[in-house]
Amino acid sequence: MTSEFTDDDTPIKQDRLWRDNGWTARVVKNEEDDGWAVEMVKDGEPEPALVGPWTMGRDKKNPKPLDVSAFNTLVKTASEVIRRHEQQLHASLHKSVYVDSADGRLEVTLDIVPDEDDPHALLAAYDVARAQLAQQRVAPTFKLSLARATAWVEGGFGKPD
Repeated sequence: MTSEFTDDDTPIKQDRLWRDNGWTARVVKNEEDDGWAVEMVKDGEPEPALVGPWTMGRDKKNPKPLDVSAFNTLVKTASEVIRRHEQQLHASLHKSVYVDSADGRLEVTLDIVPDEDDPHALLAAYDVARAQLAQQRVAPTFKLSLARATAWVEGGFGKPD
């Protein structure tokens, strides 16, 4: 038996279930109150990207049916949630500072690799042409700051403290 959240690309357009363009919207009973909620799931993902309240229908008992306009708005909103999450994750895993050195302005980056078996980070230095000058493996808890980057550059790119 297949789940409603499979990679099947057959469009479904029902009052409480709508699937099209890589997304599935499902109207469900809100567990926290007497109302309804809508879940937006991107194809291939195990969890909803967005869960939010859903409007009651005219009878004040059943949910308002999904329609193309509501579905398109939900897709746009869920896509934005995913985009923000990806930006936040990228920002938390990738840091950079600029250091003025005897060889000119350098960019020092820290890229955290959140590997379950071998978490680590890579500290690297690049010149203005984006040529890598040095790279050093560091602990995933290494905190990149201007002072630490400057000390690493001035110390000849050795193992930072």
